[in-house]
Amino acid sequence: MSSSVSSSFALVTPSYGPDFERCRLLVESVGNFSQTPMQHYIIVDQRDYSQFQSLAYGSTEIITVESLLPIWIHRLPLVRKAWLSLKTPPIRNWVLQQLVKLSFAESAPEQTTIFVDSDVAFIRPFDLTKFSQEGQTRLFRVPEFYAPEFDPLYAAAYRLLRLEGDCSETVRPNYIGNLISWRQSNVKALRNHLERVWDRPWLETLARSKTLSEYILYGVFVDQVLGESANHFYDWSPLCHEYWQTQPLNDQQLAAFFAAAQPSHIAVMVSSKARIEPSRYQPYLHHHRDTNVSARP
Repeated sequence: MSSSVSSSFALVTPSYGPDFERCRLLVESVGNFSQTPMQHYIIVDQRDYSQFQSLAYGSTEIITVESLLPIWIHRLPLVRKAWLSLKTPPIRNWVLQQLVKLSFAESAPEQTTIFVDSDVAFIRPFDLTKFSQEGQTRLFRVPEFYAPEFDPLYAAAYRLLRLEGDCSETVRPNYIGNLISWRQSNVKALRNHLERVWDRPWLETLARSKTLSEYILYGVFVDQVLGESANHFYDWSPLCHEYWQTQPLNDQQLAAFFAAAQPSHIAVMVSSKARIEPSRYQPYLHHHRDTNVSARP
């Protein structure tokens, strides 16, 4: 990883081949609207590296999943849903993605990692210093939340952290969203905690999990273990206008979605699971770009 840009902030985007056009729009929007010196890292499998290299200009850097993993984890040829591990059962893609994000945040040159998915694009000027206040870092945290489908994710976090108590069927915070920021010092503390309680390398412990949410694991660790020493301030204000559904939008619905973006939204997310071609909403992104550029003094 390069440290060519002197900054405390890293934007991090895991992506893959089928999302290339979405990721291209994201990179373009970062160039249009970022007001903060930073490095934007795109993390892709080695097999997709050459495709994404065309995005590597300015402050954008392409790094591989394989470079962030220990040598005992390998991709299996012709196997798409899991990775071979020499120390654990095969690792599902979903869990492996969480390992990659945690590994990056623990080893990055920057002190603060802000995750942004490749189906997100910025629509207004943004300043990453807004994620920092008086030495504390923003943590997305909805204070009262319950969704039964998250039960296994909270249970996994409590088990991994060796916390007592029943975390199911209770009102609890939610830490999952877009534009999630972490402090590197806390990720290192999480690593040390897991290695102390499990007496083995942290990625090996995490790789043994059948399910895992990196955001919930980090959030529960901050709340239940670190407390005030984590140096986070909580904020659940929406920064991203989101479409999470899997059903595609027609042209009228797509126009209505973009029209509903609020002044507080610095970005939009059109889920890749909705199977909407990026070329269909690119004009709306360019409209926001042109509108904001013309409005500048």
